[in-house]
Amino acid sequence: MKKIGLVGGTGPESTLMYYKELNSRIDKMTGGAQMPDLAIESVNFRKAWDYVSNGKYDSLTDYLAEKVEKLKAGGSEVIALTAATMHIVYEQIVQKTNVPLVSIPKSVCEEIQKKGYKKVGLLGTIFTMEQDYMKKDLLDAGIEIFVPEKSDREIVAKRIFEELEVGIVKESTLKEFTAIIEKMKNERGIQALILGCTELPLLLNKNNCPVDCLDSVEIHLQKLIELARD
Repeated sequence: MKKIGLVGGTGPESTLMYYKELNSRIDKMTGGAQMPDLAIESVNFRKAWDYVSNGKYDSLTDYLAEKVEKLKAGGSEVIALTAATMHIVYEQIVQKTNVPLVSIPKSVCEEIQKKGYKKVGLLGTIFTMEQDYMKKDLLDAGIEIFVPEKSDREIVAKRIFEELEVGIVKESTLKEFTAIIEKMKNERGIQALILGCTELPLLLNKNNCPVDCLDSVEIHLQKLIELARD
């Protein structure tokens, strides 16, 4: 099995999920015979978020690329970023490091194509909802993608940053998000919803989402395991 390398810490809650799930799933899949060789280069979340918030994309690229290079030097063969927002500089990191990172947006797009959806919604950080890095592969595949209206985007982004990123899960926030998703379903006709922030599964899942819930963490994990076991 190939060694897996993760650029984590953006944020810590999702990194914990990746670590726990990769170990437990591979252990189960191999009948208790193996757990993965796994390395994590954890970044300073506040520093990375400052780069994103202030459009310092060259600095963000350099910072994350350094982590990728360390993973590669340590023998990792399957390497990924554990946050959708950090994919804002995905192409730049790949160019700088020459490492074919396992992309969250590409993995999600492949899953949506398999399921045959033509209209999907997207929730995530304000950057994920308003910029193109999570949408490009979908649009290229002829899939329509919708985000909430501006006031609702601001609510989603605020709750992610102030609550989910630090592990706080509130029933009141679930009600807010459910109402936003229902609105997108009724007004835009979305068939499914992409959880485009890796902390969103702390709040939303197939049991409480008004439409089919496409968990980007779950999809990404499956892809990482598939590639590591090749």
